[in-house]
Amino acid sequence: MSDKISNKNNLLKKSPSNLVIFVGENFNNLSSLKRYVSKYEYSFIIDLLKSKDKKKHIITLDINSQKKITLVSLKKNINLSEVENLGAELYDLTSDTKNAQYIVNSDTVSSKSNNLIGHFLHGFNLKSYNFEKYKSKKNKKNISLNVIGKNKPSFKDQIKFKALEEGTFYTRDLVSEPGNILHPDEYAKRLASLRKDGLKINIYDEKKLKKLGMNTLLGVGQGSIRGSYLVTIEWNGLKDKSKPLAFVGKGVCFDTGGISLKPAKFMEDMTYDMAGSAVVVGLMKSLALRKAKINAVGVVGLVENMPGGNAQRPGDIVKSYSGKTVEILNTDAEGRLVLADALTYTEEKFKPKFIVDLATLTGAIIVSLGSEYAGLFSNNDKLSKQLIKAGEHVEEKVWRMPLNKNFDKLIDSKNADMQNINYVGGAGSTTAAQFLQRFILNKTPWAHLDIAGMAFSKYGGALNSGGATGYGVRLLNKLIEDHYE
Repeated sequence: MSDKISNKNNLLKKSPSNLVIFVGENFNNLSSLKRYVSKYEYSFIIDLLKSKDKKKHIITLDINSQKKITLVSLKKNINLSEVENLGAELYDLTSDTKNAQYIVNSDTVSSKSNNLIGHFLHGFNLKSYNFEKYKSKKNKKNISLNVIGKNKPSFKDQIKFKALEEGTFYTRDLVSEPGNILHPDEYAKRLASLRKDGLKINIYDEKKLKKLGMNTLLGVGQGSIRGSYLVTIEWNGLKDKSKPLAFVGKGVCFDTGGISLKPAKFMEDMTYDMAGSAVVVGLMKSLALRKAKINAVGVVGLVENMPGGNAQRPGDIVKSYSGKTVEILNTDAEGRLVLADALTYTEEKFKPKFIVDLATLTGAIIVSLGSEYAGLFSNNDKLSKQLIKAGEHVEEKVWRMPLNKNFDKLIDSKNADMQNINYVGGAGSTTAAQFLQRFILNKTPWAHLDIAGMAFSKYGGALNSGGATGYGVRLLNKLIEDHYE
């Protein structure tokens, strides 16, 4: 898949490729077509449209065996997310095509369209992703878009979109990898390779983590033959030493549930229990590639939750990096234990402007919000509003859920400072977030995104074809662009 920006208007005359033209709502106002087709072809198109469903957004017309014209209908006051969806829809229309070249005429949209063409291409490219690394027969589909005309995306915008696509695809790649390949040891190696993008990477192995006292993180991974790690990823896009923005991700590379073993049905999906960390990694890669003018840090805890002979037991009590103690009542409530140490360390080490953590944390959030919204829990109204607005702009939506001191009694322990689950029942997502909030010690603005229903889709969505979605990379990039750059 590729898109090219070209000034070669003679492509219209010489190439047999498909021509993409933008027209008015419900395929009205087709007068612009006359500039690009003959009078006979124009009359033929008008006749063909009479038998087409005008409720569609895109209609492809066969002019002859050598020429097709694709009309894209733009409604009035269309938003950029809808434009991206149109680009993705065009990709879907090429599903039966192995090789094709499209010429996108940017002059058929208004120059005041707020980079409409750039967003159209962005949607097309995001939808084109597929993960075929382990297939013996690859899909050799090759679809290219050549953009002509005056309303092409600027070079700066092309870099921005490319960086965002690469970051999103990197996240999808990580989430798509099977657990036998992307275990914590391999994951840490891959993160080390990101130094080539200009990121500063520090990897803390088990020996260092024990010295630091990160026992809640280490406890999750102690049943696995694989190592456990905390990795920090820094991007310094400003010359000053201003406080960074911090993003923390849960990286449970495979989650069996540990001694509190999960049911076998659908356990194979637990390869994506590291999606929160993958979003953080993809975001940091994207920021580096587009040379974002901010300081940011990503922190990910990488573990594998296995029921080995040395595995953590229900009833164990561990001391966290914060000094607070936790009674482990269920070893399948492990993500919050990984995040607990990572959150306190991030706040203490980097003293950030805010912390946003992401995790496929609870099945309860799927019961609440399905696959339409991520759950947002926060101690800060301003940050919450910014996340909600950013999510609406890029169609990666979040819904704010409650935090309240009244929930604390559900996770207070008789034997330690707290317990890792609510055994009374109910409010599973909220009590998990309430647990995490206890590890924000200095009142740093903090938001927790429970992305359990958003990270992976069996059916696909507007901008992905099923599997890993990359949800969160574009959301957080938009948050940064609109409020912190």
